[in-house]
Amino acid sequence: MEGLKFAKTHEWVKVEGDLAIIGLTDFAQEELGDIVYAEPEPEGSQVELEDIIGTVESVKAASDLYAPVSGEIVEANSEIEDAPEMINQAPWETWFVKIRMDDPSQLDQLLDKDAYDAFSEEEKA
Repeated sequence: MEGLKFAKTHEWVKVEGDLAIIGLTDFAQEELGDIVYAEPEPEGSQVELEDIIGTVESVKAASDLYAPVSGEIVEANSEIEDAPEMINQAPWETWFVKIRMDDPSQLDQLLDKDAYDAFSEEEKA
């Protein structure tokens, strides 16, 4: 989790060069419960900030993942479609998409771990 950034919509972001690797936070997967369906948006999709980049469904609810940065989806994790439970088992290792960022300065709007943890606690209350 070192170096990750977080969106208030409960996505984590790991930055590698001009790529943003994006997954669903541990808090979000706990709130959803057992995830039974996951689908990332396809490679080649151009996304703007806060566009939908994936969908998950659990035994409790359905939820979308939102782009924390604008850019092109250069890789989508097809493994999660066949094994959505990976998100519950290893949320910090299971990513949805990799986006080549158009504007890396958008990362400045994201939260660090401490700020995200405080935000998540407020969400629980």
